[in-house]
Amino acid sequence: MAVTLAQAALLSENDLQRGVLETFVQESAVLDRIPFLSIQGNAYAYNQEATLPGVAFRSVNEAYTESTGTVNQATESLVILGGDADVDRFIQQTRSNLNDQRATQTRLKVKAMSYKFQDTFINGDVTVDTKSFDGLKKRLTGAQVIDAATNGAPVLGNGGTETHAFFDMLDALLAAVPGATASNSAFYMNNLIRSKIISAGRRIGGVEMVREDITRKRVAQWGGIPMLDLGDNLAGNRIIPQTETQGSSSVASSIYLVRFGEDETDQGVTGLTNGGVMVDDLGMLQEKPAYRTRVELYGGMAVFGGKAAARLRGVLNS
Repeated sequence: MAVTLAQAALLSENDLQRGVLETFVQESAVLDRIPFLSIQGNAYAYNQEATLPGVAFRSVNEAYTESTGTVNQATESLVILGGDADVDRFIQQTRSNLNDQRATQTRLKVKAMSYKFQDTFINGDVTVDTKSFDGLKKRLTGAQVIDAATNGAPVLGNGGTETHAFFDMLDALLAAVPGATASNSAFYMNNLIRSKIISAGRRIGGVEMVREDITRKRVAQWGGIPMLDLGDNLAGNRIIPQTETQGSSSVASSIYLVRFGEDETDQGVTGLTNGGVMVDDLGMLQEKPAYRTRVELYGGMAVFGGKAAARLRGVLNS
């Protein structure tokens, strides 16, 4: 059974691990909602539907022509994401009167891991980093990638026809991911596009600002589905940049719609893990007078359905 990290935090009986899980949830707009399916071994093999079998109407006493569907086997491998946080014993002893220095460094390590995971969730490419996994930008192809326009399309534009045209495109993105609802899906974009959508929504309506159950924060929604800013990567750059090329434009961006699922039967986007988030207090090191905490995730991602996610590209911040 797949569980989110928020659910895992509630189930954890280890205070250190619970704190780490809660930090993941607080820092990431992906890790706060993606279910993680626990698997055995270091990879998960599953069947992808390729072609359907034939069916027909028949007359009384007439036989069917037998046929079977075909499936392709796919495999998703787990990767190792984590790091060590060392705190000198002197710092821990002399500077922990207000804030526990080890706890502070562990929180920063988890925050960095959150940024790294959600950056890879979108931009991961194993040809660039063989130790990571492919993200949605690389996985989504064909009809699951919708072009806003040849040279990009504005969100607000003239405040009239161009604004309505953009929200028509947002509806097309929603139609490309059947079964997407408020409880299992999210739109992902950068902060510039999100702000522009809210601005356009004030003019024509349709965009709601509501309190979301998962984050307990007021978020913008379209069609009941939250619109979330993925924020920055570890280098301080937007995970979904405003510098994508669309025809003659080099200042375009993308909006992703993702429908999450608990396993392959849901045909959604599912996290994979063996062991979940592991937190180890390694204590005092022998080679130096410092305490070490190690945080690791043996994880990955599977897109079980061909329509589990879609991308609208060529979105202009205007």
